[in-house]
Amino acid sequence: MNPANHVAIIMDGNGRWALKRGKSRNYGHQQGLRTIEKIVDYSIKKKISYLTLFTFSSENWKRPKNEINFLFKLLENYFKKNLLKVIRNGIKVKIIGNKSELASTLRKIIKLVENKTKKNKKISVQLALNYGSKHEIINSFKIINKKKQKITNENFEKNLYTSGFPSPDILIRTGGQKRLSNFLLWQIAYTEIFFVHKMWPDFSNNDFQKILNKFKKIKRNFGKI
Repeated sequence: MNPANHVAIIMDGNGRWALKRGKSRNYGHQQGLRTIEKIVDYSIKKKISYLTLFTFSSENWKRPKNEINFLFKLLENYFKKNLLKVIRNGIKVKIIGNKSELASTLRKIIKLVENKTKKNKKISVQLALNYGSKHEIINSFKIINKKKQKITNENFEKNLYTSGFPSPDILIRTGGQKRLSNFLLWQIAYTEIFFVHKMWPDFSNNDFQKILNKFKKIKRNFGKI
């Protein structure tokens, strides 16, 4: 039996989900945020300690400017309205990615949320924002070189954005695509990967539980017999 300790999710399909219903892509992102709330709550219920959500990739800057602005405002407004709820629910929030390229108002909210939730212990949620794994890997090597440290797995992982988090046990990608999209490339070396056809707004607690059940039955050898 394998209890999942860390689940990572590529939340794909918000825009396509909305367009199929004659709605705007922004409407899809709003519904996707509701799914995040459900999955975080269910993760707490299932005693999952860590959740990493691919929120905005470093490649997503190629999208229309109005969609990008809407996404960031959606996140900003959510934390302004729901910070007390997040604290009460025992959720520790950490933002990973290149924050320097984000708007100052969003960086200010991020700093506040991380500070106010840093002592929470029910679940740690990493939101990958302006995140790209290739950049993260290169950045880690730059830090090691600057500090004149030896290149070891331990030193390398200490300088990743995900430092302090264990490697994911499970990676889920919704939306029907079967690729990693530059997400946690180092961290998922031994992760069990599940591709789901459903779009993210349709992903339910029941879908999540089916994956957790499958994971429990997997024998993880990590190179051993």
